[in-house]
Amino acid sequence: MLDFSELLSASRISPHESISSKKRALESLAALLTPYAGEHNHMDVLNALAARERLGSTGLGHGIAIPHGRMEGLDKPLAAVMTLDTGIDFEAPDGEPVDILFALLIPQECNDAHLKILAALAKLFVQEDLRKALREATDAEQILQIFTAYDSDIAV
Repeated sequence: MLDFSELLSASRISPHESISSKKRALESLAALLTPYAGEHNHMDVLNALAARERLGSTGLGHGIAIPHGRMEGLDKPLAAVMTLDTGIDFEAPDGEPVDILFALLIPQECNDAHLKILAALAKLFVQEDLRKALREATDAEQILQIFTAYDSDIAV
């Protein structure tokens, strides 16, 4: 089961940001993750997210992107969430602007878990009611509650 209370905390959630580019979004997500990334600094985290993005967009469609990267020395997977006031171009397959970003850092050696988490997130974000609730949420605690309500629905 994907346990959002283990993966995500309110301190790594930033609702209703005013960001106008993919680069700024990745920088902001890296800033949310860095304090929890062990010995890694902001540039390490940003480089991990950007390196994966250079391989191809992590935009899923429906206004969702899951920027992610692998890092040596992490104890466990870490996530951050950001919602945007206005969607940005993320080169998503449906061409829609992205306004919900779920960033994920995975320990380098977690191959199977990495793929399972991404698959579970993709399955979760297909749900229109979840996307609507995230867009309407006004604070980090509310967003965290939305995700934790889906814990039991996702097998990893």
